[in-house]
Amino acid sequence: MSNVETEPARTRCGPTKDDARRPEEGRVDVLAPRDVPLGGPRAMTVRRTLPQRARSLIGAWCFADHYGPDDVARTGGMDVAPHPHIGLQTVSWLFSGEIEHRDSLGTHAYVRPGELNLMTGGHGICHSEVSTPRTTVLHGVQLWVALPSQHRDTDRDFQHYAPEPVHIDGAKVSVFLGSLAGSVSPVRTFTPLLGAEVTLAPHTTVTLPVDPAFEHGLLVDQGGPHLNDTALHPAELGYVPPGTDTLTLRNDSPEPSRTVLLGGPPFEEEIIMWWNFIGRSHEEIVQAREDWMKGNRFGEVHGYDGAPLPAPELPNAPLKPRRRAR
Repeated sequence: MSNVETEPARTRCGPTKDDARRPEEGRVDVLAPRDVPLGGPRAMTVRRTLPQRARSLIGAWCFADHYGPDDVARTGGMDVAPHPHIGLQTVSWLFSGEIEHRDSLGTHAYVRPGELNLMTGGHGICHSEVSTPRTTVLHGVQLWVALPSQHRDTDRDFQHYAPEPVHIDGAKVSVFLGSLAGSVSPVRTFTPLLGAEVTLAPHTTVTLPVDPAFEHGLLVDQGGPHLNDTALHPAELGYVPPGTDTLTLRNDSPEPSRTVLLGGPPFEEEIIMWWNFIGRSHEEIVQAREDWMKGNRFGEVHGYDGAPLPAPELPNAPLKPRRRAR
């Protein structure tokens, strides 16, 4: 999915000064989303929880869009024309619907509920995403992962994986990245990561052992679960700093509660994120934009009926990143 905000935010991402403090036991910070229209009078609107002023990253997770349930007969569904990426991996995970993916590797693939599409756009890749005619309700998350400096120019790549759910204490866990509840994903990443859908049955409490070196974020899709006794509402993200080796999720309601759990060790590098690019300097972003507009570097998407997305204009001021708070 392209970051197509009318005025893309210039974000300096890095650990905050809070990360250096010894965390209070069970502390949960609640991050509220903001609504972002993806453009056009009939286009879908997503709820974005990362990045934001309060927190830019959770591990290497640097972007989180949550969308749907979206009636495609009313909205037109998803139709994102070819657009570029550098310095990141894109993660697509659906709850309902079907999306057709095409990229400049020549990949033509689909993502369906319970399946992962992970695309690596190191030095440069472009792709399109379109909901299929079989889709009546579109519902899912689109996530980005920042590549560490030594791998940010890596070759383009694409991986698809359908995890087998595991059931523990009334919870269904589908691990699409990393490991949790005895399930291990074979999908390759460039930093340690955790990504899993966790669905709690009604009136269920589950305690999950996690890596204490990780910080974690729980994104709520449906229901009103508690994370370490902190209540969360749909579309909110509960953040837990490093230093805890278990997370307790509780669903007091008579309906299931579906969540997405993200995690990773704090990403110590500072990055600049502008439009669909993640870089380390103003000059790097300028060059990527120029390469895209001139048709260099990113290759072509074949099979999409339409023109690629043009890059927005860069701001007048240089993209000078803010220093990491200490």
